[in-house]
Amino acid sequence: MNKTNVRQRANLDWENLPFGYVKTDYNIRFFYKNGSWDNGELHAEETLPMHMAAPCLHYGQECFEGMKAFETVDGRIVAFRPEENARRLNRSGERIYIPEIPEKMFMDALDKVITANVQYVPPFGTGASLYIRPLSIGIGARVGLGPADEYVFLIFVTPVGPYYKGGFTPVKALALEDFDRAAPRGVGDCKVGGNYAAGLKGGQFGKAKGYPIVLYLDSAEKKYVDEFGTSNFIGIKGNTYVTPKSQSILPSITNDSLAIIAQDMGMKIERRPVAIDELAEFDEVGAVGTAAVITPVNQVDYMGKTYTFGKGDKAGPVITELYSRLTRIQTGDIEDKYGWLHEIKL
Repeated sequence: MNKTNVRQRANLDWENLPFGYVKTDYNIRFFYKNGSWDNGELHAEETLPMHMAAPCLHYGQECFEGMKAFETVDGRIVAFRPEENARRLNRSGERIYIPEIPEKMFMDALDKVITANVQYVPPFGTGASLYIRPLSIGIGARVGLGPADEYVFLIFVTPVGPYYKGGFTPVKALALEDFDRAAPRGVGDCKVGGNYAAGLKGGQFGKAKGYPIVLYLDSAEKKYVDEFGTSNFIGIKGNTYVTPKSQSILPSITNDSLAIIAQDMGMKIERRPVAIDELAEFDEVGAVGTAAVITPVNQVDYMGKTYTFGKGDKAGPVITELYSRLTRIQTGDIEDKYGWLHEIKL
């Protein structure tokens, strides 16, 4: 029997979910004290008590991840490449002196928190997913600058709809002249909250001018593309998949996955510096990340110049195919020959 037909569901309007927080039953928390993590527990409360001198509040000692789980066409529940999220969380944590989270602990926590909230996994075919937010923060009281001596690692989940209301629909972007997101050899390649706080003003500046997303350039020379506000940049030039190489770009698991799929489609993959003037040579452009997978970009404006891509109000054929293949792997519509899906055993 298809599990889709027997699993209990929360009473939600699955096809009209926002990309926002919806209360679920449990989160899972692990505490680090005296040099080791405890065994972790499920918690029903949504708030986290902490000392007012916690370094995560004063010095930004926190890192996080974003990932998704899906119900497949045959009723399984799967998370997409969670091992990569565990590794990236630890890379971020190492940079800001947060103790390593053992990968097995991360994966066990993921299984437990999804199982405890199984009624909130959106049904197959609704376009919704279960968003998963792992978070690691320094909570031990400290006034002077330095790492905490106590930490919390937690995971909460919430059902979400598409990141953009229009779904897989092209948007226009503004390349910013006067705002930087991150500096080379800083923490731009880590998933820490400070990067996103640094991007708030530029993002709001773009939205006030009618641009849903903004594009950041390198902070040193303002000559090269770094990434969109919350997403990696990809460009399609003929049969070549191009994505910028930079020390201040967050390594995207979605981008890595799409590049592998593109290679299997017979495309050449280039990871290299991308000059802003090169935008004129791209056939298609996309913003890629966990939340939206790919957001097609049909226009980038920069210093009085307008660069256009795709087919006007429709995404181009290559980005459309990449989006289709990745999302169909995630929901089991086509074979997961890469071994990317981690099944949650209920």
